[in-house]
Amino acid sequence: MDQKVIANNKKAYHEYFILDKFEAGIELTGSEVKSLREGKASLKEGYVVIRDREAIMMGVHISPYSHTGYQGHDPKRDRRLLLTKRELVKLYQKTTEKGMTIIPLKLYFTKNWAKVEIGLAKGKKHYDKKATLKEKDIKRETAREMRKYK
Repeated sequence: MDQKVIANNKKAYHEYFILDKFEAGIELTGSEVKSLREGKASLKEGYVVIRDREAIMMGVHISPYSHTGYQGHDPKRDRRLLLTKRELVKLYQKTTEKGMTIIPLKLYFTKNWAKVEIGLAKGKKHYDKKATLKEKDIKRETAREMRKYK
């Protein structure tokens, strides 16, 4: 698959356990698409809610297009996600469980279509975050040692 990644949510992997991933289309205005092509987007504070049988992405910041006139777009407006009915039902059922949420992980273009990868996530506790950092450090150290002996 030919993907041009616009934004990644690295913080999500630190704050949450990602249990399942879904690909969704996004309902955007013209100036939002042009702004995404310039690479001006942030997923840090984004999350997804399911309301009235629709998935809505909130808190994602898409900067105004640089060459727009007086009629731009609201950078933090709510955007509808395009998912199948089966995926919507599955996500709704899972998010009714305690501690489960849906967060955007990656924003990218596939064949000129703007897509977002969303993840079904469960929040990490403080000690889980520490353990994850410890594992990452151990992997980095072993990789460094392996490079020494090559």
